[in-house]
Amino acid sequence: MTLFYDLAFVISLALTLVYVCMWHKHFDVHITLVFVLVPVTNLGYCLFGRAQVFEEALAVNALTYIGGCYLLPIMMLTVFSLCHIRLSRWIPVGLLGLSTVIFLFRVFNGASGLIYTSVVFQRTNGVATLIKTYGPVHTVFYAMIFACFLASIGAMIYSYIRKKQVSRKLIYLLFLPVVFSMLSFFGGRRLVRDIELFPAALTLALLIYLIIAHRICLYDISDTAIDSLVQNGDTGFISVDFDLNYLGSNATAKAILPELNELTVDRLVAHNPQMRGTVLAWLEAFQRDEADNTALFERGARIYQIQVSYLFDGLHNRGYQIFITDDTPDRQYINLLDTFNAELKREVSEKTAHIVAMHDNLILGMATMVESRDNSTGGHIRRTSEGVRLLTAEIQADGAFALSKEFCRNLIKAAPMHDLGKIAVDDAVLRKPGRFTPEEFEKMKAHAAEGARIVHEILKGTDDPEFQRIAENVAHYHHERWDGSGYPEGLKGAEIPIEARIMAIADVYDALVSKRVYKESMPFDQANDIIMEGMGRHFDEQLLPYYLRARPKLEAYYSALNAAEA
Repeated sequence: MTLFYDLAFVISLALTLVYVCMWHKHFDVHITLVFVLVPVTNLGYCLFGRAQVFEEALAVNALTYIGGCYLLPIMMLTVFSLCHIRLSRWIPVGLLGLSTVIFLFRVFNGASGLIYTSVVFQRTNGVATLIKTYGPVHTVFYAMIFACFLASIGAMIYSYIRKKQVSRKLIYLLFLPVVFSMLSFFGGRRLVRDIELFPAALTLALLIYLIIAHRICLYDISDTAIDSLVQNGDTGFISVDFDLNYLGSNATAKAILPELNELTVDRLVAHNPQMRGTVLAWLEAFQRDEADNTALFERGARIYQIQVSYLFDGLHNRGYQIFITDDTPDRQYINLLDTFNAELKREVSEKTAHIVAMHDNLILGMATMVESRDNSTGGHIRRTSEGVRLLTAEIQADGAFALSKEFCRNLIKAAPMHDLGKIAVDDAVLRKPGRFTPEEFEKMKAHAAEGARIVHEILKGTDDPEFQRIAENVAHYHHERWDGSGYPEGLKGAEIPIEARIMAIADVYDALVSKRVYKESMPFDQANDIIMEGMGRHFDEQLLPYYLRARPKLEAYYSALNAAEA
């Protein structure tokens, strides 16, 4: 029989250690008292079962009275506390004072005789037993126990019917330890002869209180420091579990969203149709994408900022929390700034566009000036720019080189700058109508590197470094060849930037089909044969498909130019 009491004590002690490990400062103090007193009470039953003599049994029996004198009243106070029913401070003081008086009468029973008028000790089946005749104080003790039990039941029924902000699950859980303890206290020995079931009931009560303590982290949002700030400040707070059951909200949130007053704790938010366009929509957006955790909400003349995050109990995410702050003044200020910025942006855009146009015209003017020194008939920079545009359009449509729209715009804009370096070439060389000598060709080849240097100086400090890079590469490398036989660096294959490879085709094609002072324009078919022969040697063979697609448009363009000049 003593094994039963031993197990009850060991299990209750283990549950108390679990409670200590999960203890949080906002746990109800009455629950903490239960976890302290139950192992002490069960220890009393363990020692009582092993008592060998009357005096020992009577002394140890006093420990078991801790359960009756204090635990049932404390369970009642726990019910009132967790159901948010306020009691006069004198009620718990008077109740615990009465419990203490009864307990002291029991401790000093031998002197007073008011608890037991007679006590007989015997051992039955190896277990100590006291056969007692009760005195008047014990009657008061029973009356106190019944009063605590009835008050607990009444508080739970009242909360279930009238208090929507108290969890129904919590009420169910609170009901169990009160009823189990009461039944086992008065009927335990009648159910199992010679064994008190009260220790087992107290141990089961601890298990239930562990569950209650675990859920308190969800329901009590006003005891922690941060929640106190939310509860009393200008920020509304709503808490919901992972199943989208409503857990609670503060007064500020209810003032902003009065429909929260119609929600019942532990019931789905979706049960209230008014929540679908607000709370439920915000939570569903956060569930789909945690980055989508903010929103704006208008109610009347006010604009509120909504922020959704996880509800954290100190160890784990337990649900969702919604913060609601009045953002009206900030939004008005932002709207004012937006209006001002939009006007400022428009003015800046106009000024910038004007400056960019001047800059582009300056570059184009320099390129035209350089071109006028050459032996071409004019228009080379305009024609090559169009050739580059037609080629990049085909490349971009295919997507193989992943050329962005911005890259293509920059390349077309940079094309007129490809021969700027010729400004540094002597006229005698630049304007020579015949074939260059080796010395003259070396001087001519210098225009590529010199062009890159000039472009760098012109665009130095620009706010568009990508355009600067493309323009420098076009000027520097448009005479490089795929097989490495070009100049000025002798780059080979993919070492040549893609912008320079495209520029090379447009540049050579224009030189072939355009009339110069020293040659006539070449027929399109003959020019095409030369371009095709150069694929894989002079030009990047990967660009062949795009050249072929652009060829009809190139020929149409140059035909139109020839017709206009005729």
